[in-house]
Amino acid sequence: MPLNFAVIGCGMLARSQHIPNIAASSKATLHTCCDLSDDALAECRDKYGALHITKDYNAAINNPEVQAICIATTEKMRLPLIQAAAAARKPVYCEKPLAQTLEQMYEIQKIVHESGIPFCVGHNRRSSPAMIDAHRIFRAHMDNPQPCPWRFDREGPNRPKVEGENIASMAVRINDDWYSWKAWAMNKEHAPHGPMLFEMTHFTDLCNWFMAQEPAQVVAVEQGMLSHGIIVKYRGGELVTLFMTANGTFGYPKELYEMFGNGGAVVVDHMLEVRTAGVEGAPATTLYPMLKDRHPKVGAEGGVSGWLAKKRAACAEAAAKGDPALQFTAEPDKGHAHAIDRFVDEISGVGPVVCGVDDAVMATRVAFAAIKSAKENRPVAIEEI
Repeated sequence: MPLNFAVIGCGMLARSQHIPNIAASSKATLHTCCDLSDDALAECRDKYGALHITKDYNAAINNPEVQAICIATTEKMRLPLIQAAAAARKPVYCEKPLAQTLEQMYEIQKIVHESGIPFCVGHNRRSSPAMIDAHRIFRAHMDNPQPCPWRFDREGPNRPKVEGENIASMAVRINDDWYSWKAWAMNKEHAPHGPMLFEMTHFTDLCNWFMAQEPAQVVAVEQGMLSHGIIVKYRGGELVTLFMTANGTFGYPKELYEMFGNGGAVVVDHMLEVRTAGVEGAPATTLYPMLKDRHPKVGAEGGVSGWLAKKRAACAEAAAKGDPALQFTAEPDKGHAHAIDRFVDEISGVGPVVCGVDDAVMATRVAFAAIKSAKENRPVAIEEI
């Protein structure tokens, strides 16, 4: 039977992702929507078919028919909501970042551990089909590498031992456009750490997941609030570089992930392509479906080249009609809907933990270490956070 979800916080993110995804899922039912906005609640009821609407989050959480909670409020509200859900013994899917401060984050971690409730943080990219495949391929290659018959081994049996030869590394590039952000994102009172917190945790989480080690040290530099360069060193010696800019454009793919190790490479390009090289038995290129494609005859080859053609067509349409929203078409599958379904499987005991509180806390600690490093112009050990 599908699980009855209550969604608390029905703003833009919830109404573009969580609410329609829950409403469309065969594993979940949109039982209750809770928000302070009458217009948002009316849309949840009339467009998405919410069975109940309310402005009282305690009533939503404690409704005996509600079996799971999706929290999509701002970070300021998440601690009391999680406290109430834990007291009611209800599983929680919580948007990232977990909290606005380290103190709140550790309090949430304590509450989740003490209550034992299933808990998933919205690092949705872990549930993207492309990311799942890339992670499986890369970790198998790192844990049990197979000899690559064409690798150029110049020294052969005389090859010297080199420190770090079996250690992974990773490069991440994020291209964003800050013109699309809401005003609160630039408000230091509401978002005191800017995108170094509210965006960065997505990517630090993925780096931790792929490297499969505990981060040890972070070095970061920033150019205002829009561009950041970060290096993370792990206890096993793994090294990650992460570059994020919000001075970019939606006309170009947003995310590129390159993982290297044991003479192989696994690349995730905009979650539309996974490419490999030097990984025995792995497909050279795998393409993934796009979501909400209004131009199916354009770029029919798919992948990044197909997406670029579709994006150019959509941007031309948006310019011609004076509606910038028309540029959004054929989007990559970032895993939002899969994350909800996979969390239901976790709750039901038939699936693995999707992204638990401890992983989310560690990703957030790395982000806070980057914030501290950029501010103080020095390397910061994770132990300081």
